[in-house]
Amino acid sequence: MDIRELQSKLSASRKILITTHHRPDGDAIGSSLGLYNYLLLKKHEVTVVTPNGYPGFLQWMPGNDKVVDFEKDTERARQAVAAADIIFCLDFNEPGRLEGFSGLVMASKAFKVMIDHHLHPDNFCDITYSFPAASSTCELVYELICSFGDEQMINRAIAECIYAGIMTDTASFRFSSMRANTHRIIAHLMECGAVNYRIHEAVYDTFSPDRLRLLGHCIDKMKIFREYNTALITVSAADLERYNYQTGDTEGIVNYPLSVEGIRFSVFFAERERRVKISFRSKGDFSARDFAAKYFNGGGHKNAAGGHSDLSLSEAEALFVSLLPSCKKELNS
Repeated sequence: MDIRELQSKLSASRKILITTHHRPDGDAIGSSLGLYNYLLLKKHEVTVVTPNGYPGFLQWMPGNDKVVDFEKDTERARQAVAAADIIFCLDFNEPGRLEGFSGLVMASKAFKVMIDHHLHPDNFCDITYSFPAASSTCELVYELICSFGDEQMINRAIAECIYAGIMTDTASFRFSSMRANTHRIIAHLMECGAVNYRIHEAVYDTFSPDRLRLLGHCIDKMKIFREYNTALITVSAADLERYNYQTGDTEGIVNYPLSVEGIRFSVFFAERERRVKISFRSKGDFSARDFAAKYFNGGGHKNAAGGHSDLSLSEAEALFVSLLPSCKKELNS
């Protein structure tokens, strides 16, 4: 990426649109609002548009009240795209991740910048800032700000957003993507005003009683396949309705089976929106991403990926179980 070219683009006041992937997670919102708060300080006119809504436990971040939800306020989102001089595409590597918002963004003549850490980025932006080894897109936003020589501009609002994104995309700093320098970034963010325990509480200690009961139900349904060091949790649409499912209520459930001794591969199937949404997590060398891409229309990171199936929940589960023998050697190595 040519930092000087982007600096030149940002040297005068611009109308800027920031967007991220469908069903935004902590890194998506943290990077979007971290960059939003930085660009405001640089005197740009900035709008964040998400393809759809996101969980309540992410709605505390500074700038959240200014975010435009494309599904709920389509006309305002259209106006923001039409006015944009520059569009930042954060935390996604191909236009399809925007789902219904993709057509508007791709039709825009605005200068486009990708900042992302997923593998195999598509060539749809004028500038691509892609580093799959990074812990998160938030880490890359931090490094971009510093590369502009503006680390002294990182205030509490920016620091809180970036901290939250790194924290959530590394499962509270436990993934192998946490490098020594990432810890140094976290330390600097705390020095800039990010209060670690308050951010953790805002994200992880805001469960509703129904969400906690849903978690208990899912753990109770967990199936262990010891021969393959694998765990599977499935939840039906009826289960979600029973526990009054809200956006984000299943976030992180896929990580729990990895705390079971010996489990190296954890998969979570959720039946919703006339298809089965799937989350994959793995430890070590087994590639959750490759498995998701090969069998379940998925993608993501080596040890954290997502996918979907148009089969019924029971059929998708049966397919998954039938595939495990072909992975036995990798899962036991």
